[in-house]
Amino acid sequence: MHLPRTLYSQDHDAFRASVKRFFDEELVARREEYEAAGVVDRSVWLNAGRLGMLGPTMPEAYGGLGLDRTYAAIVVEEQARAGLSGPGFLLHSNIVMPYLLNYGTEEQKQTWLPKAVSGEAVLAIAMTEPGTGSDLQRIKTTARRDGDDYVINGSKMFITNGISADLVVMVCKTDPSAGAKGISLILVETDRPGFRKGRNLKKLGMKTQDTAELFLDDVRVPVTNRLGDEGQGFVYLMQELPWERLLSAIWCVASCEAAIEKTIAYTQDREAFGQRIFDFQNTRFKLAEVATETEIARVFIDRCVEQIVNGSLDPAVAAMAKYWTSDLQGKVMDECLQLFGGYGYMWEYDICRAFADARINRIWGGTNEIMKEIIARRLA
Repeated sequence: MHLPRTLYSQDHDAFRASVKRFFDEELVARREEYEAAGVVDRSVWLNAGRLGMLGPTMPEAYGGLGLDRTYAAIVVEEQARAGLSGPGFLLHSNIVMPYLLNYGTEEQKQTWLPKAVSGEAVLAIAMTEPGTGSDLQRIKTTARRDGDDYVINGSKMFITNGISADLVVMVCKTDPSAGAKGISLILVETDRPGFRKGRNLKKLGMKTQDTAELFLDDVRVPVTNRLGDEGQGFVYLMQELPWERLLSAIWCVASCEAAIEKTIAYTQDREAFGQRIFDFQNTRFKLAEVATETEIARVFIDRCVEQIVNGSLDPAVAAMAKYWTSDLQGKVMDECLQLFGGYGYMWEYDICRAFADARINRIWGGTNEIMKEIIARRLA
């Protein structure tokens, strides 16, 4: 019982079927193994690249399919629906690649985008530091000019794809006295002397997605590794955030839909006190509530996807989408887990994983408190 989705065509449906098959065959079957390892095999990235799942929006000149962001949304939806917390395709394809495409030199794009699309190179972006959280203006990692090089010192925290990454877009202070205007983006290859990957962090959820600390001690990179103009890093970050926040919302809604479907099936199969759990009024009413709110979210987010494709999505609306759907996701997972009873608390059940994985969406991409501040500023 869903409103028809007008966003997708038969071509989208064929692409979706291929993506779903990949996740089912390549990752769902080995989920426990990858959760225990905290990272997936590099072969997973290469196989995804062969199917065109990595960076489908990248131009054909750089190895991509030249498709619009509706196809990127399909990959995000199907990974969320499969209950797969990793690998970090979302960040690699939809956050880091656009930085390279939009702000990189032709040499940078030719060097890295084809490898990223094929899965030969895994990308990450390093913004957060131990003491900064959502306040990027307070970062302390510095990039000091020394002739034709930058010398980078500092540390980063909570970096998605941090263990797997071959290239990191490093957010640095090139002028520590200039506040936001002193921030620059610099490409750092992870095999450079002085670059060190810390531990693969143990998280509440998202266990298949590697998340690491990064340390830079006198890491020397050529000035030609700078992404865009010096001092414009903060501007670039702000320009890309609406899409990043919408991606979070796309993930949240798809995971809600999957959780509701699995909970309906479970409650129709299990019995208590001589009847199906689904037949208790409380069960039906709870499911009716979350199904209705998720349907409302689906319509809203599909409209936002239409707007991001045509370039008209307002940053405040993107903040609304991220904040509201991630709050909704927390509610849906809690209500659904409750209907599973004690089994809902067992890691072997998808709803338990989904409950744990959901919590990060109210934090990453800017906390929901920050989202409300962005929205409130537009109301004045």
